[in-house]
Amino acid sequence: MTNGFLRIASVAPELMVADVDYNVSNIIAEALRLDKEGVEIAVFPELCITGYTCGDLFHSQTLLSAAKNGIDRIMEAVRELGIHVIVGAPVKKGSAVYNCAVLIRGDRVDYIEKSYIPNYNEFYERRWFAPATSDVRDKVFESHGTKIGIEICEDLWVPIPPSSYLAMNGAKVIFNLSASDDLIGKHRYLTSLIRQQSARCLCAYAYASAGFGESTTDMVFLPKTIIAECGNIMTENNRSDFLSPVCVIADIDIEAIERDRFHTSTYADCAFKSECNDSDMDMADYEFDNNYVLNYRSVNSLPFVPSDEESIDERCTEITTIQECGLARRLKAVGSNRIVVGISGGLDSTLALLVAVGTLKRIGGDVKDITAVTMPGFGTTGRTYENALKLMELLGVTIREIPIAEAVNQHFSDISHNPDIHDVTYENSQARERTQILMDLSNQVGGIVLGTGDLSELALGWATYNGDHMSMYGINAGVPKTLVKYIVRWYALRAVDNRLRDTLIDIIDTPISPELTPADDDGNIAQKTEELVGPYELHDFFLYYMLRYGFTPRRVLMLACKAFENSYDKDTILYWLKTFYRRFFTQQFKRSCLPDGPKVGSVCLSPRGDWRMPSDASWHMWRKDLDNLN
Repeated sequence: MTNGFLRIASVAPELMVADVDYNVSNIIAEALRLDKEGVEIAVFPELCITGYTCGDLFHSQTLLSAAKNGIDRIMEAVRELGIHVIVGAPVKKGSAVYNCAVLIRGDRVDYIEKSYIPNYNEFYERRWFAPATSDVRDKVFESHGTKIGIEICEDLWVPIPPSSYLAMNGAKVIFNLSASDDLIGKHRYLTSLIRQQSARCLCAYAYASAGFGESTTDMVFLPKTIIAECGNIMTENNRSDFLSPVCVIADIDIEAIERDRFHTSTYADCAFKSECNDSDMDMADYEFDNNYVLNYRSVNSLPFVPSDEESIDERCTEITTIQECGLARRLKAVGSNRIVVGISGGLDSTLALLVAVGTLKRIGGDVKDITAVTMPGFGTTGRTYENALKLMELLGVTIREIPIAEAVNQHFSDISHNPDIHDVTYENSQARERTQILMDLSNQVGGIVLGTGDLSELALGWATYNGDHMSMYGINAGVPKTLVKYIVRWYALRAVDNRLRDTLIDIIDTPISPELTPADDDGNIAQKTEELVGPYELHDFFLYYMLRYGFTPRRVLMLACKAFENSYDKDTILYWLKTFYRRFFTQQFKRSCLPDGPKVGSVCLSPRGDWRMPSDASWHMWRKDLDNLN
């Protein structure tokens, strides 16, 4: 295993029923090919050495002897290779025949008997096979530096699968050898079982089911090769392509699995109560190879954003419902439906206003109770100003326009600051003036200030302390910038009014900026956030893998280079990664006193819940790791 990744394969080769020589030759050919691909463990279907549909031939000594010889042939073929293989075969032991998984590791062969033998509907395996004679729930094996477990077909479908115990005994990857026939709706149910078992056991799950070549006398077996990891289907074959050998490969993130297990405290509790023993090596001790390439793992460059429109719609619906519920509860608690929110014409304030309007409509309130305030200043451009006004008008809220230039200039005079010096004082004075206006207006109308800052800004500390950093409810606190854009787009696509749709799309297309320094000579935005702190798509990626999995900087860099291989070179990614860690550590003091706000995803920076960190914590070790990557 390299860099905490394990390369595995699920294979369903073509076979011929009862022709062991033919089947073994195909298995060996696939094993040799996969070894060249760097695959470390490959799983083949249930009874693949003989075929699953042999019927009463399973009690033929000729077939059983051939199966035994076939196992020996496979072992001899892969003995000197790096790959370990798991195949299925009937095995006679004593006075019974068992449906077995056979794990071949170099010179060693281990047999795992099928625990649960189906004998209902189209299945009548109990006619030929006996159930496991020993408890297979603690049979965990070492392979390539990690622990694996094996179960067979029906074992997955029972109320408490053996894999549940195997996982709690330390198995990070579960392999399932199967022969599952195809019926209407069955594949969807099977996929959900695999996904849920990998999620519940915090493991990877590799499933290989018998395919073309099995008898079609009464049943049809479409090849099914599926690999899941912690609730996500990583890869699976196209069942309609059943005429050729079927194989899927994936790079499994063992380190991520390990982290999830020790982070989820109830996992260890469950193992303890089940008298299991999940003990494994320290993942931090793995040697790191800077040249390692993730050929068989896709890394989403936008980990917070689903990859398809249907999932995006579902995600946006869920997030905005959570936000509206949180805001509705807060309004009920304070006894007022009045909301004050600053509108800049940018993404974050747009989302906050859309959620506020949705909340008031949901609870039967009047959107006029929302006071939306535009506060043009030294850097406000015509584009953002006009979009702010159009947005407020089209949503029907109460509009206030309060320019801040005169008040800020008075403040500069009071503190003896030269307004020609566009430094941090120049910028933050404007942000604090705007916050003061919003706070005082909320007192005036008897309502609350709705904060607009998002999760990405909190991570980077890209907020003025006691300026836009502060509010009475931070509605976007759990939403990263990359996802904010997709939610606003989702609102735009659902908008009935074409004018609102066009306004929202133009807001999405506007460069991200706090607009605290004057516009350029053409009146366009001069201060662009992503030129100053870096691309948000990179920072959100860094944030996800640092917080969600606790990965080291070098591992985050490796994943980022894979995810953005067509967008940024390694030096650029490393430059902004250093910026991210520096800002994340040094800006914790802003997160330590955040206003309340709803958590919407697995990554959250609330100091009261998900992220508790001293404001003066040192980032020396992380910086050292980054410096060594140069």
